Amino acid sequence: MLIFKFVRLKDKTMKRTLIATLLVIPMMFTGCEYESGSQSHNDDTHTHADGTTHANHGGGHVHSDAPHGGTVSDWGGGKYHVEFVVDHDKQEATVYMLGGDVKTAAPVAADEIQLAIDEPKFQTVLKAMPQEGDAEGTSSRFVGNHEMLAEVREFSGKIFGTVDGTAYSGNFKEEPPIGN
Repeated sequence: MLIFKFVRLKDKTMKRTLIATLLVIPMMFTGCEYESGSQSHNDDTHTHADGTTHANHGGGHVHSDAPHGGTVSDWGGGKYHVEFVVDHDKQEATVYMLGGDVKTAAPVAADEIQLAIDEPKFQTVLKAMPQEGDAEGTSSRFVGNHEMLAEVREFSGKIFGTVDGTAYSGNFKEEPPIGN
């Protein structure tokens, strides 16, 4: 390697460390530049509507502004996305089903999906509440209540359910607004 001609390292451990560092640093400055704002994804690889494919980078991966101001997670390798929105006063969570473009409602044939929150640990069922324009027997919105949702905090957890016989799940993590 060219760099070793300039830096004569005899220790193999130091060489390996240098190589690892040179490989990791560029990864820190690259990523998905979809738009500005915030969304979260889980750790699956997915493809966006524009054809770009990449691996998600944990629960706090930043993407575009969510249509309802919530936190978005991949659900099915880019086929669907789910947007988590919480209303603390109502002790209510709403999950919106979105398409691969992360903007368009994507109604699915499901009566309910599940929400599992990591801390404080609890789980609740979100029932289908179709929006205007959802086809009969489908829903792009799911709503549920739990007293623990009254706590004002950044939630993280998993949204999961079955659509047309296929199980889907996606991790999400709310992030504090930039500047806080």
